[in-house]
Amino acid sequence: MPMRLEYQLLDVFSDRQFGGNQLAVFLEPPPDLPPAAMQKIARELNLSETTFLFPPSDRANDYRLRIFTPAAELPMAGHPTIGSAYALAHSGLLGPLKGRHEIVFEEGVGPISVSIESDADGRPATIWMRQPLPRFMATIEDRPAIAEMLGLAERDLADAPLQALSSGLPFLYVPLASLDAVQRAQLDLGAWRQRLAGGPAQNIFITSAETVYPGSSAHSRMFAPALGVSEDPATGSASGPLCLYLLRYGLAQGDEMTAEQGFEMGRPSIIRMRIQRADGQIRSLEVGGRCVSMGFGTLIIN
Repeated sequence: MPMRLEYQLLDVFSDRQFGGNQLAVFLEPPPDLPPAAMQKIARELNLSETTFLFPPSDRANDYRLRIFTPAAELPMAGHPTIGSAYALAHSGLLGPLKGRHEIVFEEGVGPISVSIESDADGRPATIWMRQPLPRFMATIEDRPAIAEMLGLAERDLADAPLQALSSGLPFLYVPLASLDAVQRAQLDLGAWRQRLAGGPAQNIFITSAETVYPGSSAHSRMFAPALGVSEDPATGSASGPLCLYLLRYGLAQGDEMTAEQGFEMGRPSIIRMRIQRADGQIRSLEVGGRCVSMGFGTLIIN
């Protein structure tokens, strides 16, 4: 018998349709759906990510969330976590919303807490995920080579380290001196294969303190060819560490920030970040945004 799989299609990190990052969410897949089938489905839909929700292995949590790009399963990710929470709320599976609703996803990095803020009509509004505090990893000293890999000159780089950070998924953070440099950047796949492919930080996150919107803290782009994503319109898993990167190197200030992404792709995305401190130390990191429903679909698999 053919298997029918229902999914929701969302735009994440946007308050309007056709912006943000697209996501397909399978709320009730068969419990025995094998990972190989999930990977094939993600490749077929060809979005940045596709998610599948299952019962948790620990009853202290609410759902087990599995996240796939067209090429690989991820241990965690931002827009899939936030979008999956929105899909649950939008479908009514979380019951009536009032104020703030908390759920916990099991992901590859462990439990991830998500807060769903509702509007006056009980509809999901801003959704926040708490991310693990990032690890600051190795720096790359060959600045001319990285600039050349991005089709830029060394003078286009800002005066801050080229450094890998990870809250579960590593990225190489490349600070650029201007918005123009971010817009001009073009990843040379041959140079990427030679210098970064297969390494600990092969996903590249470029960012500038010069922005399109006056209220934003950073304007960013992300390239992840190893994950089957040539460019990502919104990357929550990179935006959390970005907040601490900007603070450490004096590129931004404050405990709340806003990042822009996806503008060069025609899919403007707005990602909010915030930290909480205690005893002078950063104790928690959250990434948040809004979502828009685009519709529903059915896959029929023979």
